[in-house]
Amino acid sequence: MAKKLNVNPTRMELSNLKDRLELASRGHKLLKDKRDELMRQFIGLIKKNNELREEVEEKLKQGMQSFSIAKSLLHENYLEELMAIPSRSVQLNLDQKNIMSVRVPQMTFDYSSDASDISSIEYGYLNSNGELDRTFKQFIDVMPDMLELAEIEKSCQLMADEIEKTRRRVNALEHMTIPRLEETIYFIEMKLEEKERASITRLMKVKDMGEEKE
Repeated sequence: MAKKLNVNPTRMELSNLKDRLELASRGHKLLKDKRDELMRQFIGLIKKNNELREEVEEKLKQGMQSFSIAKSLLHENYLEELMAIPSRSVQLNLDQKNIMSVRVPQMTFDYSSDASDISSIEYGYLNSNGELDRTFKQFIDVMPDMLELAEIEKSCQLMADEIEKTRRRVNALEHMTIPRLEETIYFIEMKLEEKERASITRLMKVKDMGEEKE
């Protein structure tokens, strides 16, 4: 049994508590709907995240394999010199979108040149090989997928936090607030009925006493 609130058993208080109970019940329903929709979208994102992560890991694996072959065929000093200075600039644009009142990141890359054009990467063709070209192409191609993966994983994290907060609020309303209001309303109604019966009993006694005097 829920613990009742410490209030005066009056009709005014009873009316206020009934209004609070109605508001709490509506809020409970809305929060349950929000939790269920968040869970639906969260599960969809998790599935997409797992699929995309497998794709990204496979592409990175292929890129590293190509790089290992290229590295074995090239001079180490040449590779260090090639990697020392970036050949292009990349800017990360961060925006936000709203999913069920959860503000999740929306990220895009802004390249200084065409991301798919490895010709903008300046190095001597005589000192390189096909595996090095393939390595750059593979890593350039995987960058948008890595960005999307980061966006989805952060969205999953934020949505998981919101689901947990919503779940706690639903449970608080369902197991504490609403039962306490219902118990207090029941208590006040019983007290008011008891007072009403006592008042009727007194009136009947007064009436009986008046009839006896007559």
